[in-house]
Amino acid sequence: MAPIQLEQEDHSRDAAFNKAMHKDSANAEGGFRAMLKKDKAAQKAAVDEYFKHWDNKTAKDETEADREARKAEYATLTRHYYNLGTDLYEYGWGQSFHFCRFAYGEPFYQAIARHEHYLAAKIGIKDGDKVLDVGCGVGGPAREIAKFSGAHITGLNNNDYQIERATRYAAKEGLSDQLKFVKGDFMQMSFPDNTFDCVYAIEATVHAPSLEGVYSQIYRVLKPGGVFGVYEWLMTDKYDNNNEYHREIRLGIEQGDGISNMVTISEGIAAIKAAGFELELHEDLAKRPDPTPWYYPLAGDFKYMGSIYDFLTIARMTKVGRGIAHRFVGLLEKVGLAPGGTQKTADSLARAADCLVAGGKEDLFTPMYLMVARKPLNPKA
Repeated sequence: MAPIQLEQEDHSRDAAFNKAMHKDSANAEGGFRAMLKKDKAAQKAAVDEYFKHWDNKTAKDETEADREARKAEYATLTRHYYNLGTDLYEYGWGQSFHFCRFAYGEPFYQAIARHEHYLAAKIGIKDGDKVLDVGCGVGGPAREIAKFSGAHITGLNNNDYQIERATRYAAKEGLSDQLKFVKGDFMQMSFPDNTFDCVYAIEATVHAPSLEGVYSQIYRVLKPGGVFGVYEWLMTDKYDNNNEYHREIRLGIEQGDGISNMVTISEGIAAIKAAGFELELHEDLAKRPDPTPWYYPLAGDFKYMGSIYDFLTIARMTKVGRGIAHRFVGLLEKVGLAPGGTQKTADSLARAADCLVAGGKEDLFTPMYLMVARKPLNPKA
């Protein structure tokens, strides 16, 4: 593995910025209500810091140096992405920031929960296990898996705002005894060696500048014999970086989803093996012959809708729905109710949605490459 220069953590700095930008918005109900409570100056700083990696950059002129610059600032890039995008995610998608498979007629949130249960079952999480959720978001999957399995789950996150919201939601559901959420960079975890019985990551380790780097940290904190399961975002091996259209799809996904360096399936498999794991199972679940494609909500395709209660979720993803949101957020910015940069962030998420759908349809991208791997009982020194 080529050496990765890790960003120096500064939790005091991050906490001060979180307080300045988000104030008490972690206690607000709903994405839009929280979004309107931001500090405008801090929001502008986050927008400038995040979009400096993407403005005036195209697939045609992208260089390796551009990607290296993003990798060098992976933690800051990811942290500010979620400073800007968390409320929009909750408004449009809910509290589990991931995709899933859909069975025929299956409601959206039921499918999301089933996807989480499936991973927990494949890992073998059981009652009383000490489990790590790497990149826990606002804790939707952790809450669901805690209820499903009876495990005690620690959520690791480098974004203070998401930690506040996750902690609040856990308390609201009476799960504080089973869940805790801690601040940290998953490339340099502070947990002692051999701490956890199981570890999982749901569409989060894609934010790492090196999959081998983050998988090696997971290997270190996992007990011998313990199991790691991940739904990884990967470009398929059909992806050709010399193809400008392919690069446009990858770059659109990376820009709209806070990713410094997305790699291919073969590279992901190589990374988990290089970290020391025994790979027990790997499969692209997007290739399963499901009646409904994983990307249908992003495509705004009502014909696949499993429940009338999913109408608003799907409607928000249509071009009409995005257009309404674009104009509404723009109006809120103009009159000073929403902080500057909110519309730009929403537009970036919309571009990513289009690229995700294109990547899925063209079989260039998968958000659910499942890998289940075990740390040997007698790991090599």
